[in-house]
Amino acid sequence: MKAINKILCLVDGEHYLPVTQQAIDTLNNLEHIDVAGAVFIGGTEKLRDDSEETYSQKLGVPVQFAKYKDIPYDIIVEMIKQYNIDSVMDLSDEPILDYPKRFKIACCVLNEGISYEGPDFKFDPVSQYEIMEKPSITILGTGKRIGKTAVSGFVSRLINKHNYEPCVVAMGRGGPAEPEIVHGEKLEITSDFLLKQSEKGIHAASDHWEDALMSRILTIGCRRCGGGMAGEVFLTNMKKGAKLANEVDSKLAIFEGSGAAIPPIKTDKKITLIGANQPLETITTYFGPYRIALGDLIILTMCEEPMASKEKITKIEEFTQEINPNVPIISTVFRPKPLEDISGKNVLFATTAPESIKDKLSNYLEENYDCKIIGTTSHLSNRPLLREDMEKYMDKADVMLSELKAAAVDVATKDAVNAGLDVVYCDNIPIPVNDTYPNLSKSVLDLVNNAIDSFNNKMIN
Repeated sequence: MKAINKILCLVDGEHYLPVTQQAIDTLNNLEHIDVAGAVFIGGTEKLRDDSEETYSQKLGVPVQFAKYKDIPYDIIVEMIKQYNIDSVMDLSDEPILDYPKRFKIACCVLNEGISYEGPDFKFDPVSQYEIMEKPSITILGTGKRIGKTAVSGFVSRLINKHNYEPCVVAMGRGGPAEPEIVHGEKLEITSDFLLKQSEKGIHAASDHWEDALMSRILTIGCRRCGGGMAGEVFLTNMKKGAKLANEVDSKLAIFEGSGAAIPPIKTDKKITLIGANQPLETITTYFGPYRIALGDLIILTMCEEPMASKEKITKIEEFTQEINPNVPIISTVFRPKPLEDISGKNVLFATTAPESIKDKLSNYLEENYDCKIIGTTSHLSNRPLLREDMEKYMDKADVMLSELKAAAVDVATKDAVNAGLDVVYCDNIPIPVNDTYPNLSKSVLDLVNNAIDSFNNKMIN
């Protein structure tokens, strides 16, 4: 028998009360629908009596009014919890709700794990399948190229060093048709090895290969296609990947998002990454607040000029604190770390970092790794421009230093090897911008311990 769908309706005073009453009656007459309550969100044009009692009597359901002139987001959430609501139906209209306000309502509703819909739209929370039989965490982000894989590598190495024995499950737009196990803890992943994988038609710079190389732990590669506004994917084999994660010899699983897409696996705790280089409205409006509210630890990345001003970073931190006030928020920058010795070498450096910051990264490499950067390309994700840049500097270089992303294998590695250069890959390490933030390593370990406790409590109960 199909379950009853308990609905909370949003209504306004721009509609004549009998019209709103007819709409609610129409919903109630639908099979398996029960309108359990309503929130009056504003408007006075056709409002004759502003008492909750009158509206409750006329509409036949409990009604709560906004206590102030602003949209009553808090009351919507309160009534969802009070009446165990399954979905919210918006029966209001402009001018009471404009697009920004509707997106804010959508974030509030989706963060309660239910749907928000209206006459021609419906937003659902991201699917979260209960598959895991061991403690697990998610690393998700507010966009692409903000450092999820780098943070995943940092987290993996850190917790592996502390004997938590993790594995990583990553989904990418170039991932395998069937979930693929890469034994990063056993394989010697060299440039020659990755080239051979690429020649087989494998995307050897996919996230799970980067995870395996940088973290030296077991990784499981999955694929995904499409990304909805709230983070849902159209297609992914990550459910199969999660089942594999249950079977492999690890004690904790890390699920890594792709772009702004969120892994569809229910985990015990989540880390949300925010790219300070993103447009401010992407973070503070639309479904940015939804992703921020999901996090049990918030890491801001790219927190430096010229990618983000101090004023912008402060605004993001303050907004994040407002949306998710009870979690650590740590602002960071990334710095490259070669996986092999490059001291005394002339280096051609390939990165996905923007053009505006490549000199800063080059200086960091020279100061910390005793090398000479003779050329830098920020076009690792643009194959034609990458080749053009490499041709400019190839004859002056001893070493090709590259992040393992995008065209790192099929172009950067292949062309460098053909030119007789050594190839060294580099990691990106998140570093807090100053000492006023919570300790990053401690915050990650605290989150992992909380995830383990949460999983154990769930098993007991």
